[in-house]
Amino acid sequence: MSKTVLITGGSRGIGRATALLCAQQGWNIIFSYVGNPDAAQETRTACEQAGAKVISHRCDVTSETDVIALFAAGIKSFGRIDAVVNNAGIVAPAARLADMDIARMKSVFDTNVLGAYLVARETARHMSKSRGGAGGTLVNMSSMAARLGSPGEYVDYAGSKGAIDAMTIGLARELGPEGIRVNAIRPGIIDTDIHASGGRPDRAHELGPTCPLGRAGTAREVADSVIWLVGDQSSFVTGAIIDVSGGR
Repeated sequence: MSKTVLITGGSRGIGRATALLCAQQGWNIIFSYVGNPDAAQETRTACEQAGAKVISHRCDVTSETDVIALFAAGIKSFGRIDAVVNNAGIVAPAARLADMDIARMKSVFDTNVLGAYLVARETARHMSKSRGGAGGTLVNMSSMAARLGSPGEYVDYAGSKGAIDAMTIGLARELGPEGIRVNAIRPGIIDTDIHASGGRPDRAHELGPTCPLGRAGTAREVADSVIWLVGDQSSFVTGAIIDVSGGR
């Protein structure tokens, strides 16, 4: 029986690369998107062409109702969820904290912190052995910003990802006895369109050469680490935060 992975923010960037790699390795896939149905359809088609059974589901992770419905859709279609990739996140245009308004900060924290916590909560509810689940894996998407702080650019984003690191450590200890492994990935400068949404579409090309490895990373390189964490090869790994950053 094929395993099922649920990926939030699966229509673009790292989420899309993860969905495609899971498809190639025989997983059933349910992924969420929020604002770009065309991109979602493209990802779904590509995964289906790789032989996977795929569901794309619109979900705003800041909505408790949407997140609950996302998990329900996955379980209805595939019977259970074996792995969750907690990937959905946003960044706002570069600014200093003194110039950030409350609407911007609320948007970032609602999506990147509250949304991630809602997804993690539903993972715990459905996978915990004490609640009738079969265990599984949760991979949270953090960022090197959590370590570097992103001064003068995105200290709000950096703070939101610091919360993900803390959640990962705490949940790994809380959910280990429930048969759930919890880990995180901290990408560095990765060549995806998240930089465009932050107002700097060329940021990866500008900063990539400053990494010790001399270039920006690719979404596929991050997805390779995610696949390892959701698979059996990492069966004794929990509470880990893996930097995929080219040494940055």
